[in-house]
Amino acid sequence: MRLFRRRPKLPPAARPPLERDERLLAWAAAGNGEGDGVVVATNLGLWLPGRSHRIGWHDLVKAVWSGRELTVIPGEPAAERDGYQLVVDSPAERYLLLDPGDLPHQVRTRVTRSVAYTQQHALPGGSGRIVGRRISGVDGLTWMVRLDPGTPVDDEAVLAETDRLVAAARAATTPSDL
Repeated sequence: MRLFRRRPKLPPAARPPLERDERLLAWAAAGNGEGDGVVVATNLGLWLPGRSHRIGWHDLVKAVWSGRELTVIPGEPAAERDGYQLVVDSPAERYLLLDPGDLPHQVRTRVTRSVAYTQQHALPGGSGRIVGRRISGVDGLTWMVRLDPGTPVDDEAVLAETDRLVAAARAATTPSDL
């Protein structure tokens, strides 16, 4: 007697074009009001309906599971700085998952695991979060500053302060014996 229900395999037509070292972890049929599709979690990121590319775990600035709906907010690059990137929130994307299986757990685990350092700071004219992320296949941390809504992206005072804060975060997370 089986005590658990075995999840059906992902239909071949719904399978995204995975890289050679990419493994499927979980999937769920989804609806987002603009047609149905499939949300697929792999070891490298999240494939969302209507997209021809994967969003890396390190590129998701927020993911929320309500019990029925998965909401994801990817980061959108706003400026490339010396050794880090400024990002702003892309519009939230919501997917109704009637049979989510292990997908919400995998999303939470993978996004959380990618974050090695995070600290919220006040900035001139707003605020932002300094984040050091792990990226599969990349040594060390990749740095970003997620600017809160309304924080000016091209203000010199904001840029000087984010430069200083990222440098301090890097110094705090670099082993002293290197």
